[in-house]
Amino acid sequence: MVNALTRIQETVNLERQQWAGLVFLTAVILLMVTGFVRVIDWMSDEQQLPLSQLVIEGARTQVSDQQVRDAVLSVGTLKSFMLQDVNSIQANIEALPWVKHVAVRKQWPNTLKVHITEYQARAIWNGQKLLTPDGEIFDGTPADVAGQDLVSLHGMPESAKEVLAASETLNAQLNRIGLSIQALSLNERRSWRIVTRSGIRIELGREAREERLARFVHLYPEIQQQQTPIAYVDLRYDTGAAVGWKTETEETTSQD
Repeated sequence: MVNALTRIQETVNLERQQWAGLVFLTAVILLMVTGFVRVIDWMSDEQQLPLSQLVIEGARTQVSDQQVRDAVLSVGTLKSFMLQDVNSIQANIEALPWVKHVAVRKQWPNTLKVHITEYQARAIWNGQKLLTPDGEIFDGTPADVAGQDLVSLHGMPESAKEVLAASETLNAQLNRIGLSIQALSLNERRSWRIVTRSGIRIELGREAREERLARFVHLYPEIQQQQTPIAYVDLRYDTGAAVGWKTETEETTSQD
């Protein structure tokens, strides 16, 4: 009888311990859930951890700090660290004309970091836009690069890379006789025209542009012996060239 009572008492004590453990575990879980909810509420509060600092990184010559700030604030008042969406900010900065790449990220606890990579301009395109060294057209304007004396290129949008590559090859040929390209155009009929920085218009036509320019390079010393300013040289012939001379009026105008 005593053993039976002892076993019953041990069973009751075990059940009490199990219930006490379950109650304790439930209390711990409730406490953790309550704490988690409070943390979420706190972090979701726009008054907590407001983004108050803007750090702009990356070498820049065309994109100003003010332009970046304006693009950031164009989404409205910045929210808290947890609530602010950086994708909309990044899209606004990418819309700036000289921005090639931008990365926007948040840094704990209150900083917004923006890293910008600018386009590099190699040429003016169709008098309105600019070209990168890779022949990519971007929305910079000639006024942005007024002091850089870039070559002016013209053509259809799909020909940008071709015209840029041709300008570098043809310019190297002209450099041998002390000339350089100011403008190069490829029209819809695929006819090439050069204007040198000294004001000579060179018509290369549709075929064999490098060979025809090589002919001009060969003839140029002889042409110069005329000691009259050259207006144009037309190389659209199998051999030789047609040369036009500047009039006194054209000379005066070019000097002015």
